[in-house]
Amino acid sequence: MDQQEIVEPQQKQEQNKNKQQKQDKKAKVTVKNPKGTRDFLPSVMAIRRKAFKIIQDVFEQHGAVEIDTPVFELRETLLGKYGEEGGKLIYDLDDQGGEILSLRYDLTVPFARFLATHGIKKIKRYHIGKVYRRDNPSINQGRYREFFQCDFDIAGESDPMLADAEVLKILDQVFKKLNLGPFQIKVSNRKLLDATIQLCGIPQEKFKTVCSSVDKLDKQPWIEIHKELVEKKGITEEQAQKLGQIVKFKGEPFALLQQLRDAKIFEEIGKDALNEMETLFLHLKAMNGIQNILFDLSLARGLDYYTGLIQETILLKEGLGSISGGGRYDELVGMFSANQIPCVGASIGIERVMVILEEQAKLKKDVKENPSQFIVATIPSKNIDINAHKFAIYDKLWEAGFKGDVIHKLNWNLGKQLTYANDQQIPFAVVFGEDEINKGLVKLKNLVDKTEQEVSVNDLVQVLGEKLK
Repeated sequence: MDQQEIVEPQQKQEQNKNKQQKQDKKAKVTVKNPKGTRDFLPSVMAIRRKAFKIIQDVFEQHGAVEIDTPVFELRETLLGKYGEEGGKLIYDLDDQGGEILSLRYDLTVPFARFLATHGIKKIKRYHIGKVYRRDNPSINQGRYREFFQCDFDIAGESDPMLADAEVLKILDQVFKKLNLGPFQIKVSNRKLLDATIQLCGIPQEKFKTVCSSVDKLDKQPWIEIHKELVEKKGITEEQAQKLGQIVKFKGEPFALLQQLRDAKIFEEIGKDALNEMETLFLHLKAMNGIQNILFDLSLARGLDYYTGLIQETILLKEGLGSISGGGRYDELVGMFSANQIPCVGASIGIERVMVILEEQAKLKKDVKENPSQFIVATIPSKNIDINAHKFAIYDKLWEAGFKGDVIHKLNWNLGKQLTYANDQQIPFAVVFGEDEINKGLVKLKNLVDKTEQEVSVNDLVQVLGEKLK
């Protein structure tokens, strides 16, 4: 046996070994979404597009303009803005030998940085974009690590509590139009929180840690909060008891306002905050936006930057937690600039909203994935180039702004073409063959009510437009 005969089997063995290693490596690749993220199928995207459009339309009804900011910021921009718990959830990016960066945690702090960067002193803006939190995800409850927020904010001077009232009115409009079911917009005032801490004799340096406990009251009974405050956070029994008596106050806005005044709880400290809330409620009443408002002293949103109004929206049936949050933050921009610009806003937790909308769509089975309004369906012909006429009609309707789906099977018979349109829930089919072309006509089939009419090619744009109104 010569040397070549020995080498060739060895080479084949090596090649087979390498091939097997590649196959093994390919088989071991994990194909899954990263934890706390999801893909969106066409049916889901159709629901999301509709929801975003509703929200965007309400924002623009109130004169808001749209902005965008990078999904990452300088780490120093974000640190120290989100309270005891929030700061732990920021995603830090690896140092690539340049700036130290983190993914944005919300859209509010980047907005404050945006105002300082561009020297803007007055704006009514909305921003719809992704944010990132290193949270423990719960897909069923709409809690993700990557998710969209829909923010509306008003920056600049305004009459007392007027901008605050408009923000709450916008939330009321949005959640009514989304048709999610009964909801409450819970409101309070950061100044009332400050006064409460002071009235209970709790040291100011414990403000953040106490608020982070009180903020859990919608999820845990007071007895557990009380225990945490006394055993883990160094609050005395007497302080915790006083705190419990105050944060349990909640009710219809004007009724609770009067109850607090009668009880003289905030007679010496916090009186100005009560007056602010009265002004807010009067504005909301004038705007027809008071019906779903709940005045709730247990509301203690955990973000450090709030200075006045605080709010969150909850659904009364779903048990998903809050679906919006926000408030007034008059000092946040001053952290990035010499100018203090008063701001107030709200952020809609769209992923939690989507959990409900997707469930509703499953029950109704009415989600239309394909946005097309028409197809052009032709009867095959051996005498003329029917497809040239087909695409001439498509071009005519596309240029007029209609949405049309092209079937990528030119030889399908008419039945298959119409079946495709029905399966895709496309409402109209423009149908013709050689006879119609010779007459300058098409048949416009309504695939929903199963009617049709002959239409001149010259009148097609007008007729289809009228039917789609």
